Amino acid sequence: MADNELSKMSLTEISSAIANREVSSIEVVKNSLNILEKEGSSLNCVARLFPEDAITKAELADHELSSGKSRGPLHGVPLTHKDMFYRKGKISACGSKICENYSPSVTATVLIKLDLSGALDIGRLNMVEFAYGLTGHNEITGDVQNPLSPDHITGGSSSGPAAAVSGNLSYGSLGSDTGGSIRFPASCCGLVGMKPTYGLVSRYGTMPLSFSLDHIGPLTRTVSDCALLTQIISGPDENDPTSLKLQKNNYLEKIESGINGIKIGVPRTNFVDQVDVEVLREMRKSLEVFKSLGANILEIDLPESFNISNEMANIITAVEGSSAHRKWLKNRPADYGIQTRKRLLSGSLISATDYLEALKLRKVILKEFLKHVFEKVDILHAPVVPIPVPTFAESNIQANPGFIEFLLNLGHCTRPFDYLGLPAISVPAGKTDNGLPTGFQLVGPPLEEGNLFRVARSYEKENPWNYRGN
Repeated sequence: MADNELSKMSLTEISSAIANREVSSIEVVKNSLNILEKEGSSLNCVARLFPEDAITKAELADHELSSGKSRGPLHGVPLTHKDMFYRKGKISACGSKICENYSPSVTATVLIKLDLSGALDIGRLNMVEFAYGLTGHNEITGDVQNPLSPDHITGGSSSGPAAAVSGNLSYGSLGSDTGGSIRFPASCCGLVGMKPTYGLVSRYGTMPLSFSLDHIGPLTRTVSDCALLTQIISGPDENDPTSLKLQKNNYLEKIESGINGIKIGVPRTNFVDQVDVEVLREMRKSLEVFKSLGANILEIDLPESFNISNEMANIITAVEGSSAHRKWLKNRPADYGIQTRKRLLSGSLISATDYLEALKLRKVILKEFLKHVFEKVDILHAPVVPIPVPTFAESNIQANPGFIEFLLNLGHCTRPFDYLGLPAISVPAGKTDNGLPTGFQLVGPPLEEGNLFRVARSYEKENPWNYRGN
């Protein structure tokens, strides 16, 4: 099989090809390493690779298959992940100078679960410094390039995963989402990105930013790929005190069963009044597709309390981020990028009263949101990135200090659902006039990831995104 054909296969396609012995794991791994080394530098998306480990593990995977043994659904499939997922003895720099030589003593639970599924961990991908930023800019490691247009942002903070998966350098990747850092880059790069229910996926062994808001999830090229990875990494973990004590779900079981009769809610205000007309145009087109598939589209009003979700999320992230970095901010302030340092320091200026109020209101606002929204509809439909994907120059705070409000506005569609801990999936939905993708997100009640995947897959079948790039 030609190298470019291998790299353009989806995660489920390549896993099936290896399982059926149409291609060997060693062939796939060598091809992936070669592409990551050659093209990863031009996109600046690769932090480091593990070539020796990868080759050895691929050889073992092929030997096991020849002996009739399979470890799981991703047996022999190479994956790369955001540079904040710890593996014992391997450097995790977290997009920073401060942690450039950090070698953790533990392995992240999500990586262990992927190992058990047969996946091969072959490297780490660049990210926004300490995962604090939506645009993808990084003063320390440099900006990751969008494979669809080098002048435009990838989105952040999972910039490297978005570029690698969109550019056909990786079959899938894990990212983190505290204010939109999975869904935002997924939308900028034409990918599917899932932020699961808070607590569904363990965060043990991953770099913390805000322990009250951090979520872990995948970025992939297709909905089925995203469902498969979410299925593998979800489930209880005694090492994470926020982990939900639930049995695992099969998100692929009913993913092809259609959406006839499902109720999809569209907010009358909140989002649409702050979203560019080009983005809204593609949102309306996607709703027409859902309507043609038998869904009932209903306009709804969100509760008034929802309006402060963005502000409350910002308070929590700022305070908890500042707390996590307190020692380094005191002893190594010059080793931060200017933007990251300023944002982290801002958390120390917020009162304990405001922080505790933001935490306390979370349950109140969630209860009202569930009543006003999900007692009327099954799923909420909303934009992800409120404007066409901007250029690096347009979104650079260093060059445009007055753009801080502009950048805060970028996350206003995604940040509230981190605050409420609700599952949300970003799906590609056409292009704006600059030729770059935009996307919508589907939001559901807690633990309704299976329903979100089913609805997203129904749309994808009617409007498949050309992830193969040909």
